[in-house]
Amino acid sequence: MAYKDIKRRLDNQDVIILDGATGTELQQRGASMNSAAWCGPASLDNQQLLTQIHLDYLQAGSDIITANTFASSRLMLSGAGLGNQVKEINRTAVEACLEARTQFKGEKETAVAGSLSHMLPLIPGTDIVDKNLVPSEAAMSDGFHELANILKDAGVDLILLEMMYNPTRVPLVLEAAISTGLPVWFGTTVRRSEDDEVISFDKHEDIALSKVIQLLPDEGVDVVGVMHSPSDIIGDALKEIKKHFSGPLSAYPDSGYFESPDWNFNNIITPNRLEEFFSNWLDEGATILGGCCGLGLDHINAAVSARDNFISPSQV
Repeated sequence: MAYKDIKRRLDNQDVIILDGATGTELQQRGASMNSAAWCGPASLDNQQLLTQIHLDYLQAGSDIITANTFASSRLMLSGAGLGNQVKEINRTAVEACLEARTQFKGEKETAVAGSLSHMLPLIPGTDIVDKNLVPSEAAMSDGFHELANILKDAGVDLILLEMMYNPTRVPLVLEAAISTGLPVWFGTTVRRSEDDEVISFDKHEDIALSKVIQLLPDEGVDVVGVMHSPSDIIGDALKEIKKHFSGPLSAYPDSGYFESPDWNFNNIITPNRLEEFFSNWLDEGATILGGCCGLGLDHINAAVSARDNFISPSQV
């Protein structure tokens, strides 16, 4: 029922508010990040804290909360010596979301998303994939299918594909997510090239954003957008996405930068400045707003304010 209401609102072009960061919010509130698997293992020892974070986002106005499963596939947890706890860790993360929804006393339907990324082990202290630790495509596919099915069985309403930027891994994640039969949303991540072009986030080579977006199937993905990217690049990326996708668009930026395993919170964008970006993205056709790494409750409040002040074309 929860996603049925979200889908109705999507079709009506209503503005939907995602939550803010989970991994970096855990760090902000005192949870330790893992050197091999970032925020993934933190769910085990911080379930009550996770529930409170999700509840806080719901109370701030989020329509969707996202389980802390971005970095908890077997591909990541095995490097932390936790490969035998993949199911336990991910079910704990989803349970924290479900408990927050139970505690929330709002008058609206809210949905729980399971985050599914194609994150692989990183070079320590960076956000760059360690090529020496990239598994086979078969192993990656198995890892993505395993997590997608854990998320479904745990009770998520939709699967949120996050940081989709590598053309080899994207089809594997898409296939795993779509095979569950759950609704799927697709979030890509971008950077600027030396020529100031908006391209895929991949740090090993320059990849055209179009090459990633063109991997989307004709059916099976309800929303496409840009996430975990600086605010000042998202508008240009949305324009490129609209050349290849005609459905609802999402925008949820990050702020700060990753120094694995911790997020650096220097020079985080102010909520007032972010609200200006949110308003611009609404004008450009985005209808789903939220925040990613480095962004918290005040930034979600800014998204709610932008929504409340937005005059859609149908109202003019």
